[in-house]
Amino acid sequence: MENLNSHQIMIFLLSLGILLGTARILGEIAQKLRQPDVLGEILAGVILGPTIFGRIAPGIYAAIFPAEGPNAVALDTISNIAIVLFLMVAGIEVDLSTMLRQGRLGLKVGISSIVVPFTIGFALTMAFPSLFNPSGSVSHLVFSSFVAVALAISALPVIAKILMDMDLYRSDLGMVVVSAAIFNDLVGWMLFAVLLGFSEKTGDSGSTVAMTLLLVLGFSGFMLTAGRALIHRMLPIIQAHSRWPGGELSFAIVLSILGASFTEWIGIHAIFGALLVGAAVGDSAHLRERTRFTIAHFVSFIFAPVFFAGIGLKVDFLSHFNPSLVVTVLLIGCFCKMAGGVLGAIWSGLPRREVWAVGFAMNSGGAMEIIIGLLALQAGIITHELFVALVIMAIVTSMISGPLMRMVLKPEKVWKLQDALSSKLFLRELQAVSRKEAIFELTEAACYQAGLPAGTVAASVWAREEAMSTGIGNGVALPHARIEGLKEPLVVMGVSDSGIDFDAPDDRLAHVLFLILTPLTDPGIQLTIASELARVFKKPHMLDRVMRVKNFTDFIAFLKSSAPV
Repeated sequence: MENLNSHQIMIFLLSLGILLGTARILGEIAQKLRQPDVLGEILAGVILGPTIFGRIAPGIYAAIFPAEGPNAVALDTISNIAIVLFLMVAGIEVDLSTMLRQGRLGLKVGISSIVVPFTIGFALTMAFPSLFNPSGSVSHLVFSSFVAVALAISALPVIAKILMDMDLYRSDLGMVVVSAAIFNDLVGWMLFAVLLGFSEKTGDSGSTVAMTLLLVLGFSGFMLTAGRALIHRMLPIIQAHSRWPGGELSFAIVLSILGASFTEWIGIHAIFGALLVGAAVGDSAHLRERTRFTIAHFVSFIFAPVFFAGIGLKVDFLSHFNPSLVVTVLLIGCFCKMAGGVLGAIWSGLPRREVWAVGFAMNSGGAMEIIIGLLALQAGIITHELFVALVIMAIVTSMISGPLMRMVLKPEKVWKLQDALSSKLFLRELQAVSRKEAIFELTEAACYQAGLPAGTVAASVWAREEAMSTGIGNGVALPHARIEGLKEPLVVMGVSDSGIDFDAPDDRLAHVLFLILTPLTDPGIQLTIASELARVFKKPHMLDRVMRVKNFTDFIAFLKSSAPV
């Protein structure tokens, strides 16, 4: 058996480390810019791949990311595992119960969001094949079907993230959109997997194709009925006789890999098996929320970045960039997807603003569209030029969906503590020794940042403090005031090692102080921030952890680690 030698192992680990590290960094930057992680991860691959790095330093690029040989096979194997696990997570996020609860509303939007873009895309490709630059290596019917599926499928993870950011996930509108996206995902991937399997069996007899179709339908029916019930019964046994989270994690991952192996064996891509098993596992009420969280983050932060960054290593985006094709795919894709969502929402009888919000939400292609494009490219069904156009469409539609939904719905902004914090308003060593001195010291920092008159603001805060002390106990005080002319809330954090008396109910000195200044026109913001702080510091040991904080970055890390899972 041939093994990787020491040099090849070193190159493999180096390439994997560089790829994952760059993808994670750019993914975090994308998140800071309120964009999907996948945008940064694909950009990492574009930078490290033949598009940029391969042009600047072709020799070094070829040494670190060889196109052939055992190292290329090893990296491609990791990517295949990554995509199987990513589809498992996508399946776990498919809440079948939610889809059933929404009933006809979500189903109408889901049906329309598949049928309308699929029909338009299929008809256009059949009538005008040159629009989409066909590869010529597969039949026109297969090519048209793939283009239609690519235009029809939406990105459940991106849609869910947008709704969560807007605090609409558990609203009536959010549940309609999510249930429609679940239906869209399931049907879209079923169609894609079947077409992918059949495209690789073009030389097989009709009986072989029919057998494959029967096996697909049988496996799908089993996993969504008896298999789903069996998994639901097995999970408590796994939990009772194994350590958490290892038992549940292993159970879900092993089942998904086996399901992927089965669908690959019957001639349908492995991703389909992973998706169905994930949906069956995720639908069980016995699967703990922390386990879902652990699986999703393990895959999303380790495996998914490797896969999406690896896309950039496979394609030269500059050489295969076709401006007219990109514009054509983007315009047709957006029209088809939005038409499907809008017509489905009208069919469901939703109000006008919500109709357009549904259309914009279902327009998001995201990671799912990119995965479909890559698999079709590897199967020789589409050209590199069309793949680049599909990637650009997926990124653009994911970027614009959220802003367009916000523009239509105009939701009120929900302020959170981290929105109001700033490194410039973090005072690690307060000099004050009394309550009044502390308020004036904190106020001075806030007013310098906001350009407000320090004396007037400090007087307002002190007047509020004299009316009723703001020490909440556990070593924390929350002096605050509503300030005229202030547009956004400001929170100044100060730490006093010696402690300051804020007349707390438990008589403890305040070591951590938060000065909360909020606009006069919105009293609710102060209550939101204060309640969040009270929740964080309700446990006695939290004060000890904060006192060990040395800088603003450490404090933000503390806040995030203290947030509920």
